[in-house]
Amino acid sequence: MSATRVEEARPPAVTTLVHRVGRTEALLFALALIATITLIITTHGNLLHSDTIRAVLQYLAVPIVIGLAQMVVLAVGQMSLSVGVLTGLSAVVSAGLMVDHGVTPWLAVPGALLIGALAGLINGLLVVATRINGFIVTLATMTIISGLRYGVHGTGTYDGYAPGLVKFGRASILGLPTVFLVAVAVAIAVAWFFRRSVAGRQLLASGGNPLAARLSGISNDRSVVLAHALSGLLAGVAGVLVLMLSGSVNASIGDDLLLPSFAAPIIGGVALVGGAVSVLGTCLAAYVVRLVDVAQAQYNINPRWVDLVVGGVVLGAVMLSQSKDGTDET
Repeated sequence: MSATRVEEARPPAVTTLVHRVGRTEALLFALALIATITLIITTHGNLLHSDTIRAVLQYLAVPIVIGLAQMVVLAVGQMSLSVGVLTGLSAVVSAGLMVDHGVTPWLAVPGALLIGALAGLINGLLVVATRINGFIVTLATMTIISGLRYGVHGTGTYDGYAPGLVKFGRASILGLPTVFLVAVAVAIAVAWFFRRSVAGRQLLASGGNPLAARLSGISNDRSVVLAHALSGLLAGVAGVLVLMLSGSVNASIGDDLLLPSFAAPIIGGVALVGGAVSVLGTCLAAYVVRLVDVAQAQYNINPRWVDLVVGGVVLGAVMLSQSKDGTDET
């Protein structure tokens, strides 16, 4: 689950990027360990209580999957601003199917995944067809999807859907929340995809050196479409996790997920230029950001300051990455 890239001949800049991602993973692991120990000491061991550990891991699941959804698009040098609202749309539509139309969870959950994948596929097709930057395309689709969320059920709340699904989402296996285990399984699958599958390696090739990839017979357009479709699928998974955790959803679900979707992969060492990913780094960064939320709750810090800190760290990570890329090229 560590840094993954294409093994074939690659430019020095890509090699340097991969090595830097590996260093970032080690640094994040040390930071996570230090932050955890600090919180344990300063909270007089409260962080070690089973209920606290359970809550931390439960609400770490969605940030991990959302971060991976953004990471997949970053792998090809793209980005998606619609990841958060797409998570909300998947959750709201799935809940609506269960509550308003009596659809069983066995159909509603795959429906949420399908909605996410289709929306991501549309994003990718629009990027390829229009040749407009993915930032602009997904900014537009983010606005459209946000409107669709409210079009499903207005400002009302869906609750009382699939008690069994919610019960499963709040259950534990060997002391670990099931939603967290689902997120870990997704992370392992994503790591395998990029490390072992042909399609995953082609995505990295397209992101690392589009010209070389095209000369090797790889369709960069297909890579972009696939990356957006997979990102949408992962957003659908995040929507299902929201359903399992909350027990009630409304159209505002996903509004606060845009920053976390970028924070996890970027802090985790995934550069905006594409060509290399870090599943482990993304997961560790999501955990560090989650610890910031825990500290905010423990010390009654104004949530606005938390957003300021996380946003500043993301900006700093981007600036550091850009400065190193510039140094590597000189």
